[in-house]
Amino acid sequence: MANDKYGIIKPKAKFPFRKLLKVPHKGGSLIVSYPAFGAGTYQENIKLMSEEYFHPITGKKMTFVPATTSESISAAGWRFETLAKPQIFDQSWLQIGYIVRTQDGIFTNSQITDESSLKKMLNGAKKVNGIYLINDKMAFAPYESFKLGVQESGKFAEGGLARALENTEEKVAKNLKEISSSEFYERGVNVWGFESVKEPISRVVSLDSDWNLAGFDRLVVDGGDWYGSFNGYAFGVESVAD
Repeated sequence: MANDKYGIIKPKAKFPFRKLLKVPHKGGSLIVSYPAFGAGTYQENIKLMSEEYFHPITGKKMTFVPATTSESISAAGWRFETLAKPQIFDQSWLQIGYIVRTQDGIFTNSQITDESSLKKMLNGAKKVNGIYLINDKMAFAPYESFKLGVQESGKFAEGGLARALENTEEKVAKNLKEISSSEFYERGVNVWGFESVKEPISRVVSLDSDWNLAGFDRLVVDGGDWYGSFNGYAFGVESVAD
């Protein structure tokens, strides 16, 4: 009869283990969860991020916070062809963050729907190439700064929506240009769900691959997800707990 007092001793982690992914972001580095959280609604994925996990390097506990739209795009864009595209875009949706749709345009990384508060945010905001940079996360893209519907990758990346999502002062949203390029999507980009509304509404922006008989050959940028009611994936940014 075997003696179970002897054998390999496995360490017991107090918290679940979570791998990390380090990617370039705005001239620096960004560390996100890997793989992305999901597949669930955006609220479900955010709840998972707030739980405690075992840090693979320091051994300390850590949590995650939701990535901004810009951070989500940086995380997805790194080695896009081998990671995010087959693992997320071709299977489901990548939930990149909240927006607020208004009568005049799109606010990124906000859930504020009070019209007077939104207008105050634009006071003192920096206007660059047709969009307003409110801070290092939030931006505002007027509807006249971008085009809805099917369009070529370069035109989309030059538009105000793409640049607001990346929160960039540049004339082109470089990561979204790379992600939506003809190398990956021969039929370009389809931008929908960003129409003008009478009263401000909060939504979740999602990206995925559109499929036809030729394969996954068009990028979809969807601004109509009702509070993240569709199942998908979301990146969390490392936040080491005390």
